[in-house]
Amino acid sequence: KQEFSKYPTKAGRRSLSRSISQSSTDSYSSAASYTDSSDDETSPRDKAQVNTHGSSDFCVKNIKQAEFGRREIEIAEQDMSALISLRKRAQGEKPLAGAKIVGCTHITAQTAVLIETLVALGAQCRWTACNIYSTQNEVAAALAETGVPVFAWKGESEDDFWWCIDRCVNTEGWQANMILDDGGDLTHWVYKKYPSVFKKVRGIVEESVTGVHRLYQLSKAGKLCVPAMNVNDSVTKQKFDNLYCCRESILDGLKRTTDIMFGGKQVVVCGYGEVGKGCCTALKALGAIVCITEIDPICALQACMDGFRVVKLSEVIRQMDVVITCTGNKNVVTREQLDRMKNGCIVCNMGHSNTEIDVASLRSPELTWERVRSQVDHIIWPDGKRVVLLAEGRLLNLSCSTVPTFVLSITATTQALALIELFNAPEGRYKQDVYLLPKKMGKKNRLNFCSENVCNNYFFKFFFFFFTLLSLLANL
Repeated sequence: KQEFSKYPTKAGRRSLSRSISQSSTDSYSSAASYTDSSDDETSPRDKAQVNTHGSSDFCVKNIKQAEFGRREIEIAEQDMSALISLRKRAQGEKPLAGAKIVGCTHITAQTAVLIETLVALGAQCRWTACNIYSTQNEVAAALAETGVPVFAWKGESEDDFWWCIDRCVNTEGWQANMILDDGGDLTHWVYKKYPSVFKKVRGIVEESVTGVHRLYQLSKAGKLCVPAMNVNDSVTKQKFDNLYCCRESILDGLKRTTDIMFGGKQVVVCGYGEVGKGCCTALKALGAIVCITEIDPICALQACMDGFRVVKLSEVIRQMDVVITCTGNKNVVTREQLDRMKNGCIVCNMGHSNTEIDVASLRSPELTWERVRSQVDHIIWPDGKRVVLLAEGRLLNLSCSTVPTFVLSITATTQALALIELFNAPEGRYKQDVYLLPKKMGKKNRLNFCSENVCNNYFFKFFFFFFTLLSLLANL
């Protein structure tokens, strides 16, 4: 395995990426989108934009969308009470005063609440997107209007993607001392282009399984030069975000893109981790016939005990109506398997990386790409067979739909607590390695969530009391 599987593109903007992404710039946020498309065909990099404060240190699709984006953020705040509770409790102490955080995450209304919480706690932030399709343009504009340097828009090319990351990191008079990453691309870029930045960086907080895997590779090779916090494997991320968020958003993403009826459909889900469990539960509930591929024997046994058939993908690929990947690995669905799929098979990914499906092999002369709607491509074989590819193999739910704000509040609070922990930790507490969030911080997150959200419901009050008690017993 390589230390990093993705390397920056040296060439100019790729016409192929732009042509395929051309109709993908519309937003899916809250089933509505602000549109002022007089200059939609102009790349944001070629526009001169200034916010009402006179700042031009940002690059978004259209700064005029800021007012609409502000409403989106305010709506999200109403259902993110764990994070708002942390903001209220800690903003007087300013635990992040002096922190200069460079972030690379999905830029949505929920992420905006996190960014503004970090600012309220004393941090300076610069932000870019970890996915070329997940940015809500109006939210990015709202953040830019408040003075947060944001470099992101929906439908970026690969060259745009790396350019935005570079603009966040490489700026005069400002150097990051904390990194918040989702997928490891920002960390990768800093290591390859600006390794001197790590002399001042106190730590990295990583959200996704893909990024965590890359950090462990660096640590094993002895190349990780700062402490890193693994948020993905924290109980608050695994048991809430990965499970419940995906359980609801997988259906939303598939419905919006394909109008599929799930009853009776043959579906294979690759991977039975928390994301896979959420997807399978939702699909089974709507009548889909679901089978699982899994390499971990424990997860495979769990799938069997939950009533799912565990199979090898190569053995069932011809019968499947829908193929969903959620492993965090690469080349889970190969070109040979894509060739064997039946006409009309829907292929999508619920993992972070766009390499789970071998999309690169589909960009070959003998195959035709036909964009039929936003984020939906028909890949046409010479014999007329069509495979329906969603979001070009990128993360389906954040590229094509929305995710539950209520659950994301827990993950965002976990990220904020991890940043506070690393930034304020005394020298020597954390070495140059990958750590899990301390359990006391996870309990604090659950208590924030409980006290502000559901304590008026006696069932939930008992549930969270019991959950916290189990955590305390585990520490004895």
